[in-house]
Amino acid sequence: MNHSRAAIRYAKALLDLAVQNKATEALEKDMHSIENTIADSKELRQMLASPVIPGKTKKEALLAIFKDSHAITQGLIGMLVDNKRIGMLNEVAFKYLILNEQLKGEDVAFVTTAVVMTPEIEKKVLQQIARLTGNKVTLKSRIDETIIGGFVLRVGDLQYDASISNKLNNLKREFASSL
Repeated sequence: MNHSRAAIRYAKALLDLAVQNKATEALEKDMHSIENTIADSKELRQMLASPVIPGKTKKEALLAIFKDSHAITQGLIGMLVDNKRIGMLNEVAFKYLILNEQLKGEDVAFVTTAVVMTPEIEKKVLQQIARLTGNKVTLKSRIDETIIGGFVLRVGDLQYDASISNKLNNLKREFASSL
């Protein structure tokens, strides 16, 4: 099973537990915190991915970092460490946020561009996504200069990659396979 499918399963179970305990808002806040903290810290990403660092150490560090989080979130961290899947914590948090937005009848579209989008372009993107999904959509944009140009759009589990770097990689693969 790949990480994405496992992350979705953990996120669905987490959302079910949050709904039962009426803690969806608290967990949404925690998942945003986890996602932002991991995205902002290269050292934390390296620690989570390291096979050398024992799970117990990872668990203690994460529980210290997220000490103010809900008990369900702390339980998720413990369970992922016990199941040797702590490296996918960020992906579980991301999938939880998507599922929670869908539960509320909203979609979140993540657009990654090489430069900042103008308000006019953001408005057009929002209109197109709302028309395609039929749901209320909020747009979250990220800047990633490594995509060179174009954009990467993610809505739910769907991703459309129209980046220059993706097209260059595809060309490189075609040239390599034709030799």
